[in-house]
Amino acid sequence: MNPHLPSKARILLVDDHPILRHGMTTMINAEEDLLVCGEADGVQTATKAIEDFKPDLALIDLAIRDGDGLELIKAVRTKFPRLLTLVLSMYDEEVYAERALRAGARGYIMKAEAAKSVVNAIRAVLRGDVYVSEQMAAKLATRKDGETGRAAGGVDRLTDRELQVLRCIGRGMSVREIADELFISGKTVEAHREHIKQKLNLVSSGELLRYAIEHTRVQS
Repeated sequence: MNPHLPSKARILLVDDHPILRHGMTTMINAEEDLLVCGEADGVQTATKAIEDFKPDLALIDLAIRDGDGLELIKAVRTKFPRLLTLVLSMYDEEVYAERALRAGARGYIMKAEAAKSVVNAIRAVLRGDVYVSEQMAAKLATRKDGETGRAAGGVDRLTDRELQVLRCIGRGMSVREIADELFISGKTVEAHREHIKQKLNLVSSGELLRYAIEHTRVQS
């Protein structure tokens, strides 16, 4: 390697869709200053890849195998504090972007915008900026302390864990499957279900299921 040439920033892709990872790798590697150094499809493989490849930035989907992207971002902030994280997700940024930033991410891109935005977002985060869409930046800039920016009773009232449980319910998962997916007990899942119903003003389990299915459908 020529010592006079600038080194490329190393990017780790964390997404459970191989075709998307392939497309992202091809696009990123076409840039002179960026290099995909590794890929992962879930929490455990991402943790190992971070240790093995020492990336500068991890591009993380929120829906991944054996866990949740938000929880992975929180773990990265604790275990690998120098590693930058950027979310690439199909989920609506109005619901998830601020949660991701609170968890420790330095930016949020929706997959629908990825082709034209991902390289710019990666470079922005690498130089120390926070990257969100112009619309989301405006919302964050005008939001007052203590305000959610969304109507009371909506999903913004849910905690990150409750939102994870709601997504799992919308995917048709049983209590046991949710418990296994999120590494919590069935009793804890049931408690989260009750809290979700209270916060969303839902009376029955049937109403909760219908709401969760619609929420999951809209976000996908």
